[in-house]
Amino acid sequence: MRLRVERTETGHRLAGDGVDVELVNRFLEHLSVRNFAAATRRAYGYDLLVFGRFCAERDLSLQGLTPSDVFDFLDWQHDPRPPCPNERARTVVALRDYRGAAPATMNRRIAALRGLCEYAVLAGVRGDNPVPAARRSSGARVRRGLLGHLGPGRPRGGGRLVRAPRRLPESLEPGEVAAFIADLHTARDRAMALLMLLGGLRAGEVRSLLLSDVDLGLRRVRVTGKGGRQRVVPVGGAFFAELAGYLRTERPPGCRTRECFLVLRGPTAGGPQARPGAAARSTRSGRT
Repeated sequence: MRLRVERTETGHRLAGDGVDVELVNRFLEHLSVRNFAAATRRAYGYDLLVFGRFCAERDLSLQGLTPSDVFDFLDWQHDPRPPCPNERARTVVALRDYRGAAPATMNRRIAALRGLCEYAVLAGVRGDNPVPAARRSSGARVRRGLLGHLGPGRPRGGGRLVRAPRRLPESLEPGEVAAFIADLHTARDRAMALLMLLGGLRAGEVRSLLLSDVDLGLRRVRVTGKGGRQRVVPVGGAFFAELAGYLRTERPPGCRTRECFLVLRGPTAGGPQARPGAAARSTRSGRT
């Protein structure tokens, strides 16, 4: 049975063959006990899934991991690699366009591995942490502990093992935004896009928005962001017009799901939105 990530009632866990699967799941449960965000635990689960596949290919284990193996892991991510042949095909990018992991992704995976190794030290599995600590240009060693990449303030490139370019955000012309919104096929998808556009919500905040968080009278929504912090966001009337159409004609009648935006078709119809589905709709203009 190949290694994969499974969703459970308390979060996510690894399943399948692998010498360190049990330790990884104990680490993810440890993060849950420490009340780390569900999105962080999910991301770390997939990051350590990638590391598990690297170890399986190189016949490595966490107990015998060395700093040189960590840098080999970086090289392994950087090289263009097709998806696992046993995986079900996913229309994300063409194979000819696959260019390996981005620097930010590689740094997050190293942060996940660093946290796992620190947990292994606490659990007595290892005597030290083999993941090299990043250094800034001044030579000062960065020590932030478990999940060290989640420090406060604006991230600085010197604290990572891989230098990531700083890019300015790209903006769309009003006509391009209008064309994108018009190409979405459901009022639900248009409402989700407008909520991000007009209210500045993150994709995860849109997916987790509850019906009780929407105030139709005052035209505002209550958003629970990172760290459980809440804020009230006023949103333009275009969003509430599409939301009303979604609630009236598309949302399954009598549905008791707390989340506002639900899956409309398929075996999970009536359930909350999943991250891959929302991403697919953004890239395919609402055709899923």
